[in-house]
Amino acid sequence: MPVGLGVDIVEIERMRKILARTPSFARKVFTEDEQAYCNSKANPAQHYAARFAAKEAVGKALGVGIMADGLRVQDVEVVRDFRGHPAVKLHGRAVEIARERGVVDIPLSLSFTQEVAVANAVAITRDSQAEREKRRDVKAELAGQFKELRGMLDDLSVSTAKAATEATASSPAPKPPALDEEAELPPVDEADKDAQ
Repeated sequence: MPVGLGVDIVEIERMRKILARTPSFARKVFTEDEQAYCNSKANPAQHYAARFAAKEAVGKALGVGIMADGLRVQDVEVVRDFRGHPAVKLHGRAVEIARERGVVDIPLSLSFTQEVAVANAVAITRDSQAEREKRRDVKAELAGQFKELRGMLDDLSVSTAKAATEATASSPAPKPPALDEEAELPPVDEADKDAQ
């Protein structure tokens, strides 16, 4: 089962004001890579807000929250995966908490509008992954059996059609009656004569 689900929302304008009023905030809360990423964007506050929401969401998914149980804000880092999507990288106490709870993955989703940034994180455990793999194996097995049965039905259908075709081809076709000069024609009805 998942350990938990974490969701957090941050007002972008509020983040913009905090960054302007307290320049050290970014250094205390975000890793150097996070700062470099956010500062490279046209609207840095939007990206800082999304990453702050992500840190909070991950803490909630782990069941502790940021700045609780020894979890520091920089222990949760938002990075980019090989596809360029946001991903979670844990450090320090966050790694320990994840291990204690059997967390093996934390999928992360970030989104923002002009006003707010939102993050959603799910802590996935070994047990939930094993259960998912088990369901996947059952589905694959059923799909394989269905494919095999479908093939058998197709073969049976082809065999039946072939046998019917062969049976028709091997039996002689009935010959139409031959008309010769001596064949007797049915009598013509008087009404038919008038029609001619």
